[in-house]
Amino acid sequence: MMKKIQELFERNFFGVCEWWGNKLGIKISRIRLFFIYFSFISVGISFFVYLTMAFILEHKELFKSVFTSKKTNIWDL
Repeated sequence: MMKKIQELFERNFFGVCEWWGNKLGIKISRIRLFFIYFSFISVGISFFVYLTMAFILEHKELFKSVFTSKKTNIWDL
């Protein structure tokens, strides 16, 4: 059973990296490493965005006063 699942992954999913490697002339192992690193980076970025939005939501009164102040000219800072 596990052998069938492994063959399915190798045939279908790893074939994409092989195809890109052949088209671009890059080692397949480097493409696979790129996808692994990119997945970790993208998860980290989404977590950072989530924490930033939570911080803004927690301090929304502070941000409302900064962005909604009525300034008529440059000297009213």
